[in-house]
Amino acid sequence: MAKQMEESLEEIDEIVDPDASSQQAEYPRLLDRIQSTLIDTLFMIFLMFLATPILEKFPNVPDWVRIVAFLGIWFVYEPLCTSLGFTLGNYIKKIRVRTHSDLTKRINIFQASIRYIFKLGLGWISLLTVTSNRKKRAIHDMVAGSIVIGV
Repeated sequence: MAKQMEESLEEIDEIVDPDASSQQAEYPRLLDRIQSTLIDTLFMIFLMFLATPILEKFPNVPDWVRIVAFLGIWFVYEPLCTSLGFTLGNYIKKIRVRTHSDLTKRINIFQASIRYIFKLGLGWISLLTVTSNRKKRAIHDMVAGSIVIGV
């Protein structure tokens, strides 16, 4: 069953982008991707702790400002940094998110946002395909048209 799933995923890759298979790349291990995500999560928690005393310096900060700051940290950091080049976790683990069709190009903010929404929504389930496909693409990478490579 797992072998059939792997073959199906490779067939989908070939149908979506037949030229992508000719590009050579090193694909990071699942552990590297998990560690990168953990680093980013810890960094976002640090940013929240940093934002708290800053907001407390202003009298009567409305709740909506705190909510926007919280959501900004959690829903802007990863898509924005990914589209600009890399997140802190990507930098430390020496991995980059690129377009599946051209490994030299970064994904755009729209692709990065879609990727992040599916990454959050599916959680660990999204990573199940990483070990069963030749290019180590997670479900959120397939949906967004992205791929993670080592640098």
